[in-house]
Amino acid sequence: LHTDRPRPALQTFKGTEHGILVPKRTLDSLKELSRREGATLFMTLLAAFNVLLARYSGQEDIVVGSPIAGRNRAELENLIGLFVNTLSLRTDLSGNPSFKQLLARVKEAALGAYAHQELPFEKLVEELKLSRELSRNPVFQVMFALQNVSQQKLEFPGLKVEPFRSGKRTTAKFDLSLTANDGPDGLALAFEYNTDLFDAGTIERMAHAFGVLLAAIGEDSTRSISELPLMEAA
Repeated sequence: LHTDRPRPALQTFKGTEHGILVPKRTLDSLKELSRREGATLFMTLLAAFNVLLARYSGQEDIVVGSPIAGRNRAELENLIGLFVNTLSLRTDLSGNPSFKQLLARVKEAALGAYAHQELPFEKLVEELKLSRELSRNPVFQVMFALQNVSQQKLEFPGLKVEPFRSGKRTTAKFDLSLTANDGPDGLALAFEYNTDLFDAGTIERMAHAFGVLLAAIGEDSTRSISELPLMEAA
């Protein structure tokens, strides 16, 4: 991605986030598209995010990181602990496919990644023998995650438990991270970004463009990815 300032020689983790809410009607249309194409909402949103990144970067070979729970065995379901791994999801956007065609590519890439999800990310980095740089994360610099697990209310004898927001985010793990939350009012999108690389206005415009893009995909998924709008007519 083109940055607003030169990348520091040593990766910094100063950041903040910008959020938008995608209307429920758009979310419903994306869920319906996912059902028709035999894909998940995660795959559809990742395909759309890839279109955004391709249009912004001018590249057709996009790698996005994504966390995976790592609890794919029944014996692990009730254990306390962190089993999370990071997947690198690589998408080929060449040939100006329709969004439906791109979704099929993303579905294939995601299923392939899930089949090998137990390979530790650090082992992948080791096997690739990449030339390492202290200024950026290896393999990918952009992360995507979808939170769509229903939040169960915690109940303890004599205690009332409520979620607590710790305040404005001041860190960023990567250059850019997009977290989507599937809720009753629509799709809440949080763009976490490194403030040493990007201005607030840049990310605000990108977030708005993604909202426009999602609405267009929900209306007509047969359009080629180069024809999908990032701005309203106005």
